[in-house]
Amino acid sequence: MIGLLQRVSRASVAVEDRTIAEIGAGLLVFVAVEIGDTEAQAARLMERLLAYRVFADDRGRINLNVCEAGGSLLLVPQFTLAADTRKGNRPGFSKAAPPALGRTLFDHMAQLGADAPVPVATGRFGATMQVDLCNEGPMTFWLRVPPAS
Repeated sequence: MIGLLQRVSRASVAVEDRTIAEIGAGLLVFVAVEIGDTEAQAARLMERLLAYRVFADDRGRINLNVCEAGGSLLLVPQFTLAADTRKGNRPGFSKAAPPALGRTLFDHMAQLGADAPVPVATGRFGATMQVDLCNEGPMTFWLRVPPAS
């Protein structure tokens, strides 16, 4: 699974001009599911998101994770992160999981989020979404938990 995370001061997701999720300070995470991913990859990605240190401590050092910083998570499904862009002028999506698996594993991450020590909001799988964010830093990181062999 792939998580493209951005440290934000705020972020929201709208579908059909209606806001369906929003957070204040925290992490906006675009999530892609790859062929071969399982619930184990989803759980490991959630662990990494909660533990990844991208927030400043009281000395200004990037030393705190989202839990320690008192932030929130906003998970947004985005299969295009699994695109193969090595050749040509059009991305290929042969590495992206089929929609049914993508939905299942994204929903699993959302369920894991319900037990997280921080608030977790989600976008809507399969919907055309409008994502609004204010990236702090800017700070953006790409995390990948490789599919099972």
